[in-house]
Amino acid sequence: MHVNIAIDGPAGAGKSTIAKRVARELGILYLDTGAMYRAMALKALRQGVSPLDEHAVIPLLAQTEIYAESIGGVQHTYLDGEDVSGLIRTQEIAQGASDISAIPAVRIKLAEAQRAVAQTNDVVLDGREIGSFVLPDAPYKFFITATVRARARRRLDELKAKGQCPADLPLAKMEEQIARRDHNDSTRAFAPMVQVPEAIYIDTTEMNEDEAVAAVLCHLPQRIGEGE
Repeated sequence: MHVNIAIDGPAGAGKSTIAKRVARELGILYLDTGAMYRAMALKALRQGVSPLDEHAVIPLLAQTEIYAESIGGVQHTYLDGEDVSGLIRTQEIAQGASDISAIPAVRIKLAEAQRAVAQTNDVVLDGREIGSFVLPDAPYKFFITATVRARARRRLDELKAKGQCPADLPLAKMEEQIARRDHNDSTRAFAPMVQVPEAIYIDTTEMNEDEAVAAVLCHLPQRIGEGE
């Protein structure tokens, strides 16, 4: 039986960074589930379909293939055979992913793909509802968060470093966007973002990356990747 580690939490809390580091420390696979939703949002936008338009999005699912693979320890996300790993890291796509993820049919399709990976690998998955919906039987579950302001600052710094953020974008605007995503993710009718009772709660507001990773690792066996 493979060991699965579920890491949930809101946008900008550092889930993906922490999950990648934890997977590397344990020598197991990391799967960025959010990248799959971003890829689906990109598909919709390319087709001129609003990620909010459920009736227009659903017909796209049957003609869409999304999968991920690790190359040199780095996840690459593919949309219909095209590597879109770089294209999906914009604020427009991030918001589109939040919007499209509220559609139950989208979540069902992508959750099936994620479970298939978890069934055949020791893996760390991060997202919004991994522990509650995708892998409810995962033996290790975490809920990682931080204040809205701290998450907004981190996201601004990340986008600026990649040259994807206007220099004059105010922190307040980013806070507004983060808060909107929180609301969308936690109030959607199907598989909302939630901290399940058994998940270990970690607030990273005052933590640096090393401290946050250590806070997760201290709750995990250190030899998972060796099958022990």
